[in-house]
Amino acid sequence: MTQGAAFAYIARSRAASSSGSRVRIHILAGQALLKGRGFAQAKVTTMSRRCELTGIGPMVGHNVSHSNIKTKRRFLPALSPATLQSESLGQSFKLRISNAALRTLDFKGGLDTFLLGAKDEQLSPRALKIKAQVKAKAKAAAQAA
Repeated sequence: MTQGAAFAYIARSRAASSSGSRVRIHILAGQALLKGRGFAQAKVTTMSRRCELTGIGPMVGHNVSHSNIKTKRRFLPALSPATLQSESLGQSFKLRISNAALRTLDFKGGLDTFLLGAKDEQLSPRALKIKAQVKAKAKAAAQAA
């Protein structure tokens, strides 16, 4: 195995294999081997199907056939990656937002005005950080004027 090669694999511990409940993720990297650690614990991060700006997520409903048989299904939001430009900060941010949120951004007049008017509960942690930066920049501009 080369130093630069990094492999992620799932290994069950003895306690977890008997109970079958927990799975431990290990990352085997060249740097970790050089430092004598062997394995490094890593968190499993899954990509959520939730809009980062509006908080819209999957909904549950039924497919109803002609004979009125109901089968459960999930209605997933139409998410797409979008690069949004912040006018006050002068930089762009790549967010995963719904198509409806993209139309709302156009209606509101851009990312900055949308974030300033949005509730904190519906924003993702990344969007909250951007909102805090925009608020700080607006406050500094108001004090300078």
